[in-house]
Amino acid sequence: MAELSLKSRATKGMFWTATEKIFLQAGQFVIGIVLARLLMPEDFGLIGMLSIFIAISQTFIESGMGSGLIQKKNIKDVDYSTVFVFNLIVSTAFYLLLFFTAPLIADFYKMPQLVLLTRILALNIIINALVIVQRSKLKIALDFKSLAVTNVISVLVGGAFALIFAYWGWGVWALVIQTIVGSVVSVALLWAFAGAGLSMKFSSESFKALFGFGSKLLISGLYGQLFNNLYNIVIGKTYSASELGFYTRSKAFAEMTSGTVTNILYQVTYPILASLQDDKERIILIYRQLIRMTTFFVFPAMTLLALLSDPIIRVLLTDKWAGVIILLQWMCFARIFYPISVINMNILNAVGRSDLYLKVDLSKLPLMILALVITLPLGVKAMVIGHVVVSFISFFINAYMPGKIFGYGGWQQLRDMFSIIIATICMSFIVWISMLFIKVLILKLITGVVVAIISYLYISYLLRLPELDEIKVLLLKIKSKYVQR
Repeated sequence: MAELSLKSRATKGMFWTATEKIFLQAGQFVIGIVLARLLMPEDFGLIGMLSIFIAISQTFIESGMGSGLIQKKNIKDVDYSTVFVFNLIVSTAFYLLLFFTAPLIADFYKMPQLVLLTRILALNIIINALVIVQRSKLKIALDFKSLAVTNVISVLVGGAFALIFAYWGWGVWALVIQTIVGSVVSVALLWAFAGAGLSMKFSSESFKALFGFGSKLLISGLYGQLFNNLYNIVIGKTYSASELGFYTRSKAFAEMTSGTVTNILYQVTYPILASLQDDKERIILIYRQLIRMTTFFVFPAMTLLALLSDPIIRVLLTDKWAGVIILLQWMCFARIFYPISVINMNILNAVGRSDLYLKVDLSKLPLMILALVITLPLGVKAMVIGHVVVSFISFFINAYMPGKIFGYGGWQQLRDMFSIIIATICMSFIVWISMLFIKVLILKLITGVVVAIISYLYISYLLRLPELDEIKVLLLKIKSKYVQR
């Protein structure tokens, strides 16, 4: 009975999270396209220059304690209040730090306008700190419906404000307003759903237990954020705001697909796997199904995005963003293994081995630094190609520890993916042939998408991929549920 209940909650959670991400990405996609048409690459580049400072501050504030709350078995009210007080104090400290160091940041990039931008954008750090506990509460309760409603509404409202101010000619400030407004709306909704009533009680005992788990995630998160945003610093400093704008847009397009799947998997599977940490057989079964199902969706989607990058960018963003095309093609393959790596790392946290998570993450650091040193003098394109190489090698590194613990490492995972990779290659060839003689960009785009969907599903049917049957079962369940209503 408990197993059926858990499965039902997991399915419901996956449904709501998937629904959220679909609407979220659709909204962000449309808003992003319009903003890109109204603004210049330099505007996006200026925000990109500040991303590492905001990201590192946010990581310190979180300190893995939100994940610690989810992973803890017997959670008490004092645990919630301890995390809330910690978040509030640390966020205020980091805001003040950024406020007073803003002139130094501006001098580093030789961009005077970054002083005020930093001081206003950094307010988002304090705003986001107010809802870390509320998000954890909803995840623990597997209430992904409330999270979905919150995220969609906050993105749409923030985006609406950004479009209005971009149309009025506010330039980069439209992007700042988008971030601040979206966060304020998110706070209001999460407090309404999860409750705002948190005491200011701080327990040193509770802090030690939660930080003991979260500290490993903090170190891992810090270096992860440092590396993920290090390219923004290097490109912004070495090249130009426009080049950085092209890079950030290509990354945003690539993450639109892989990032959506990754977020769905992390939000839903982490609390589910954490609840099964004492049942090794069930964890391995779910783990393996997740790997295959993720590959089934991500591999063809990322490959298709690379194939259609030229018509997508020229039709949606216009020719002023043509510099994104070649970067996006390579970025797609740099991000193709990312969702799989997230699952491999996620399972370590779920079973309480954040220490192994940290060791695995830190082991990739020399490889990442080496790739950056080699590719930096060769240009932004070479840097993205370096991403591809690092991503593929990192897949095996990330799968090593889960392989040792559960007997399902990188080579076993690739063997499970093999038929899906074959289907993706065949689909790619058919799409490439179908677009060879089409010159009109919009027709090339439509043809590519239609041919890709039909050919991939048909090839998957011929190869008898079990994921097709699982999708059919899920759709039938959803259909029967709404028919009964």
